[in-house]
Amino acid sequence: EVQLQASGGGLVQTGGSLRLSCVTSGFSFDDSAIAWFRQVPGKEREGISCVSGTGGAPWYADSVKGRFTISRDNAKNTLYLQMNSLKPEDTAVHYCDNNGVRGQGTQVTVSS
Repeated sequence: EVQLQASGGGLVQTGGSLRLSCVTSGFSFDDSAIAWFRQVPGKEREGISCVSGTGGAPWYADSVKGRFTISRDNAKNTLYLQMNSLKPEDTAVHYCDNNGVRGQGTQVTVSS
């Protein structure tokens, strides 16, 4: 069974930083592309970053480019998202996704 569990969210002020983690199991993590999404209630989910399993260049949405950094630790089957210079518009539930399987998210709230 594919499982993904995000953690690391919280409440920060504008300009602050958070590091999200996504611990995974049930699939070949090393070979898999994995993405971070976020969603605000009542709005469509937004893909914000993705990294391939082959070491290719990661992808970032324009809304987070230059502020967020995605990384992975294949030995720990874990995906990370370093979020810097946070803005109120980054407030959302953030979660990781493997091939359409969505894990439990973590709430990020940025106060102005």
